[in-house]
Amino acid sequence: MIMMFGGVAESLAGRSPEWVTAMQTEMMRMDGELRRSGEAVESRHLTDPTGATTVRLIDGAPAPTDGPFAEIKESLAGYWVIEGTHERAVEIASRVAAAVEYPIEVRRVMDESPPQD
Repeated sequence: MIMMFGGVAESLAGRSPEWVTAMQTEMMRMDGELRRSGEAVESRHLTDPTGATTVRLIDGAPAPTDGPFAEIKESLAGYWVIEGTHERAVEIASRVAAAVEYPIEVRRVMDESPPQD
């Protein structure tokens, strides 16, 4: 799984329209490439975290609240689940990091057996 993090609306506020267009174009190009190659198993964009609901345990009871996931500047903005080696996932993540200038995390999906490289 390749997870893309960012401040979503906050991170775009300080960017030029040209930067935003170039970043979105690169992300769509990469998404198309992964789908055409058959590597993309699933991918989703997530809404801005300001509309999220966070459930915390308060006084022993679950309490849903409006607001971002946690007190952090960067939150999960989208992801790809790909079929491929760890090295290929890191290669894709490196390209995404160069395009969005935010951290990209690569993890194996837990229920899957590690591929035999």
